[in-house]
Amino acid sequence: MFQIVRKQEMAKGTIIRFDINAPKIAKKVLPGQFVIIRVNETGERIPLTVADKDEFAGIITIIFQVVGKTTALMRSLKVGDMLKDVVGPLGRPAEIHKIGTVIMVGGGTGTAILHHVAKGFKDAGNYVIGIVGARDSEMLILENEMSVICDELIVTTDDGSNGTRGFVTEPLKRYLEERYDIKLVYAIGPILMMKNICAMTKRFNVNTMVSLNPVMIDGTGMCGGCRVKVNNETKFCCVDGPDFNGHLVDFDELEKRNALYMKEEKISLLFSIR
Repeated sequence: MFQIVRKQEMAKGTIIRFDINAPKIAKKVLPGQFVIIRVNETGERIPLTVADKDEFAGIITIIFQVVGKTTALMRSLKVGDMLKDVVGPLGRPAEIHKIGTVIMVGGGTGTAILHHVAKGFKDAGNYVIGIVGARDSEMLILENEMSVICDELIVTTDDGSNGTRGFVTEPLKRYLEERYDIKLVYAIGPILMMKNICAMTKRFNVNTMVSLNPVMIDGTGMCGGCRVKVNNETKFCCVDGPDFNGHLVDFDELEKRNALYMKEEKISLLFSIR
């Protein structure tokens, strides 16, 4: 059993932060890795990337958006409540080295994953440029935390209610046009966002890594549910990823696979709140 020691409702209560007492995981987890959570004995298994950790306190942080039955149930939990299972760390950690100037791009809840990875690149001695975006100011998360990590931080919102009006691809394009020292772009967010970023960086011949979020069940490579196509080869996100070379990812197939259960997910959420 794993106790929730802190809960924070973010972004109109649709995005939730949990700090969870998990000392063994906190000791081992590296940026980019995830855990599989099960709320109770009858609950489904859901993967959530670790957004931060406090190794000395034995705490890991997860941030999730309420989109289905399980995340709605998790939102109802309180500080002091227990989660049945928190399994991890799983997946391959992000490949972090001192390489120079890196641009970290996060959209929506992708900023939660970006936060831990950006911290890793900064600690490795890189010059970190952050670009984070959301639909509006109320949906923006971790702006203050990212501003502490990044040497430069650009904020965008679709409606212009915070930072620059528009999408994260616009300031990214300006950086790519104006700077010739960018060694890496790391992007995490909606599939369309990552797809557009990779198309752009490919034109500029800039190495780009993405963190993928396909449908996942067991998290150990046994079920095959999280398969993705990378360089025309089938990969399993849970054991081969979640990070991949974005220029080699088949985003169209990923989008189709992620949409397979959207109808059922909406129905389960509807019945869970009745």
